[in-house]
Order: sequence, then C-alpha cells, then structure tokens
Amino acid sequence: MNTVETDATIGGLLRESGLPRLEAELLLCSVLGCERVRLIARAEEAVDSSRARSAHARFARRRAGEPVSYITGRREFYGLALRVTPEVLIPRPETERLVELALERLPAPARVLELGTGSGAIAIALAIERPGLGIVATDVSEAALALARRNARDHGVEIAFVLSDWFDALGPEQFDLIVANPPYVAAGDAHLERGDVRFEPRLALVGGEDGLDYIRKIAADARTRLRPDGWLLMEHGYDQGDRCVKLLSALGYAAVTDFHDLAGWSRACAGVWRG
Repeated sequence: MNTVETDATIGGLLRESGLPRLEAELLLCSVLGCERVRLIARAEEAVDSSRARSAHARFARRRAGEPVSYITGRREFYGLALRVTPEVLIPRPETERLVELALERLPAPARVLELGTGSGAIAIALAIERPGLGIVATDVSEAALALARRNARDHGVEIAFVLSDWFDALGPEQFDLIVANPPYVAAGDAHLERGDVRFEPRLALVGGEDGLDYIRKIAADARTRLRPDGWLLMEHGYDQGDRCVKLLSALGYAAVTDFHDLAGWSRACAGVWRG
C-alpha cells in the first residue's frame, strides 16, 4: 500500500498515479474540486494528507480497471456535466451523433420519445438545445430514472420520465421522433470482458445472440407510435449498419439511411414513417 507523505504536491501525485496523464488529472480534480487548468498552473501546490490519500485510493481503483466516470461520478456529454453511477451506461462521445441527427429532423414544436434513457443524456441534451420540446423518456430501471431526473433538475429542464419496458407503460400518444441507444452488443462478444465495459450494467449492453433483439422490437413497435412523417433514430454497433438498414426498409420505413460517427464507424440508422 502506498504511504502518503504530508508534503504531497499536485505534480507529485500525478507522477505517482501509474495512470495516463488525462485520467490521473480527472481523478485528482474530482478530489480537489478544481478544473484541470489548476493542476497545470500549480504543480508544486501542496495537497493535504487526507486528500492525497483519497487521490491514491481513486488512482488504485482506476488501475484495477474501474471506469473513471464511475469513480468521479461525472461524465461530460454534448458539453453537459452529467452524474453517472454503475446503474447506467456511461454516455459516450459517439452517441452525441444521435443528438445531432435528432436536431436535424425535429419540427418545431415537436413531441419526442427517448427509449432507454439511462442517465438522461440524450433527452437532456435535446431539451437544452431545443427549448419547448415535449420530451418523454423511459427506462426499465428505477435507479436509472432516479439518476436521469436528478440530471434533468441539475440542468433545469422539464422531461417526463416514465418507468417502462420500451413502449409497454406508455399511453396511445404518438411522437414526431423516437430516439434510442438500445443494448446492441451480441451476447458472446469478447468486448464485454474488456476495459470499462466490464463494469457497466449488462442490461444496458447486451441485445441478444446477435445484438439486434431490441433494435428489431423498437423498429417494429415504433410504427404505431410515430406520427405521419415521424422519424425513428437508433444507435447500433459498428458492424450492424447494413442489417439495420435492411430491417427498417423491410418494415416499411422510408428514406432509410445509415450514418457514421466522427471516428468513421457506422453508428446510427434513421428512417421516416409515412403513416
């Protein structure tokens, strides 16, 4: 176990962390309650022994593989600071593409449904970018919804959060856009045992044997929940784009298109329901 000296400094803690610099900085900032710029400007600043111990403990958790966002309880998404817990999937930069695609397709005013909201990241980003939207967001997890509500309060947005297994608990209302980042990892995918994913809830990751169980269900059921000319927008795995395009086309959606994320990977599929 590391011994912590009373004369620990910011720079010394970062050097001793055993982590990539960015990860160490994020963890130390979470202990000190500061921005990263302070770490750079005040490398020789002393850190009291209690905080130094906290920093070393967080560094150790990360070295053991625990995601930085679960250790800090925070994650940035679409420029927003969100609370995250091990009960929800960690919002990823590639999912910001869903927000962009949704904003391009939303009429004003509009009613939006987000399925499987998790931390509330997508719904909250849409609410902030497009004030006045009517947004309903569902999740099957009470813990996820409690966190999403807290994030929405933090950012001062009104969203109707509903405990629901996809569409099951919703009334007959129809929407101008339905957006989802459903579980889409195949049950036997080796990635489930690697990196941060090992710590994330399987419920939010695994989509059946081929990863497409929930994508198929949402695509089929959304047809009765979309207004005429309403859009369905779903994130999918990097190798699922062609199958998602064929699925939506076979179900009768029009203008079906697959989109890539900033890294160039196939990431999201969209289709319009003519009604």
